Amino acid sequence: MKMIVIEVGSTCTKIDLCENDEITRLDMITIQFKKNYKLHNCLDENDVETLINKVKSVKEKYNTSIYACGTSIFRTLEENEKEEFLARFYKETGYSFHIISQDQENELTVCGATRFVNEKVTVFIGGGGSTEIATYENKKIKEMVNSKIGVIDVMNEFQDLADDLATTSIEKVKGFVKARLNLPKERSDILILAGGGHELFARESGIKYEENTIYKDKASSIMMDIETRKKESTRYYEEISLDEIRNKSKDPDWWYATRAMCAFVLVVAEEIGAKYIVPTDISMVYGIMQEFNK
Repeated sequence: MKMIVIEVGSTCTKIDLCENDEITRLDMITIQFKKNYKLHNCLDENDVETLINKVKSVKEKYNTSIYACGTSIFRTLEENEKEEFLARFYKETGYSFHIISQDQENELTVCGATRFVNEKVTVFIGGGGSTEIATYENKKIKEMVNSKIGVIDVMNEFQDLADDLATTSIEKVKGFVKARLNLPKERSDILILAGGGHELFARESGIKYEENTIYKDKASSIMMDIETRKKESTRYYEEISLDEIRNKSKDPDWWYATRAMCAFVLVVAEEIGAKYIVPTDISMVYGIMQEFNK
């Protein structure tokens, strides 16, 4: 089977080629659907056009079937707005757009993140407008917890997190997140970060990490212990220049909410008593591919 999966979130759109059980990330672009929705109280026309034009260009370049799906922001649309968007997307691209529920998003992402895992783990899926957390043990999901809060909600409260250096402390942001985030009761030694560019963040932000020695998966190749992650997250707020990172990045807008995401990660890690954190770029595509291969 050969197909392309386009996964559209509140902030990040991921494009993956699936062929012969191999998944290759073709592109990841930032489209600020949730941020701009809050400004205009509707889907921003430029955002919709950017998405549709991207799908058209992928269709033309690769000439293969496309599965397009959306998460957080698309779940919250009013019914008439949802129907209008779905009809327009199909008319202009020739493909249906599938809106994925929180439970589906959780299950599909966990499927990919735990392919080679034998230990009990917690999988964190953070996005612009929602958060999904699952405890995985004995080859199945033991607990699933969803929240309708994401990094854009934090950025609306603490806008300085997008400045060169943050002025709000990470502890204050963690307090804001913890008061609003549904958290699991199960505890795990290992927290896997999925659903977005967590490995990209670790490699390009300047924080410290090491080789993943817990399990072997080429899509989960690095890790850090919890104390390192705490220290490095504080350093990312107070000492690491976000402007320098953005100036070197091909997608500087992607870094907008990365400090907010750091707070989410630590809140979950501390709640479950994690000893190790495994940052990955794994998303729903792994689970989607398995569904199509059945």
